[in-house]
Amino acid sequence: MMEIIAPCHFGLEAVLKREIYDLGYDVTRVEDGRVTFAGDAEAICRGNIFLRTAERVMIQVGRFHAVTFDELFEGIKALPWEEYIPENGKFWVTKASSVKSKLFSASDIQSIAKKAMVERLKSYYHKNWFEEDGAAFPVRIFLMKDEVTVALDTTGLPLHKRGYRTWTSKAPISETLAAALLMLTPWKKDRILVDPFCGSGTFLIEAAMMAANIAPGMNREFTAMDWEELVPKSLWLSVLEEARDMIEDDVDTDLQGYDIDPDMIRIARENAKQAGVDHMIHFQTRDVADLHHSKKYGFLIMNPPYGERLEDKERLPELYSTIGRVYQALDSWSLYMITSFEDAPKYIGRKPDKNRKLYNGMIKTYFYQFMGPKPPARDRK
Repeated sequence: MMEIIAPCHFGLEAVLKREIYDLGYDVTRVEDGRVTFAGDAEAICRGNIFLRTAERVMIQVGRFHAVTFDELFEGIKALPWEEYIPENGKFWVTKASSVKSKLFSASDIQSIAKKAMVERLKSYYHKNWFEEDGAAFPVRIFLMKDEVTVALDTTGLPLHKRGYRTWTSKAPISETLAAALLMLTPWKKDRILVDPFCGSGTFLIEAAMMAANIAPGMNREFTAMDWEELVPKSLWLSVLEEARDMIEDDVDTDLQGYDIDPDMIRIARENAKQAGVDHMIHFQTRDVADLHHSKKYGFLIMNPPYGERLEDKERLPELYSTIGRVYQALDSWSLYMITSFEDAPKYIGRKPDKNRKLYNGMIKTYFYQFMGPKPPARDRK
């Protein structure tokens, strides 16, 4: 058994924690932007292939306290690197970050950690030079209040890179964030979901993949696929077969995406096709002002313009007032919106039932939740 670390967006740790429990693993620690759970080699495969809201999956090599570079060196050197890295393994510290710690220079932390790893492996393999021409073993180091966490990255390219989004809009929402926000809503696959600012289609593609039980990581590769001694290839093949057996892409859905830009609609359709869910989503060029729907109890989810540029900011009150008018005309619907525009509720014309602060990249945003009534029990059934 290993300690496996899964980073996620700040503020969405509870969503990832629930996902990990649903996969059948015990969560051992929850920190800002990270959830740690106990698992074996198969858990590395299943975490990478099935987790929708994690950014990557990492093996914790060790944790220790360090306030000087000497303590950092000795702490890294004391870790059992030979249990992970073979004699020809290529190893380096791909990222170091520090928060509220005495050691804060990322480049110095990276350099010292690499030297300590080399010293440990030199004494184990009885050689002074490593070719490093084998599989890649990228290392990540986090310092929080002088507590050092050292981990091996099993993922490589972050998990939000599912492989289906070849083109994006100007301000795309990441696939992992879109999935997490959907999980914060009561939406289920038998309910209507509309995104009137669909851009490259991320919200709706993630929703379709959830509805069809398509594992988000089943069509890409991971760094640990080359770690045959740690994670045998047979495990990857077994988990991929499990993922394929779970797909139900003939499920009935009502997923609709609109955008005023016809080029974005073309991109969204192509992305949906790459994800294998184009038959499940209806995309159409349409202004948000023209949005209407005859059915009740639907869901609006959106990532509307934030107005990052000054000239765009001036148009925001009119845009959000339009969203408010459209929403009020939809009988019994719920609205979920991520935006950095603090006055959004004022122009929507209603106080949100819930509001969650999140970071979309480096931008502080709000996930406003305006909840409609639940459908009658007979309709829900």
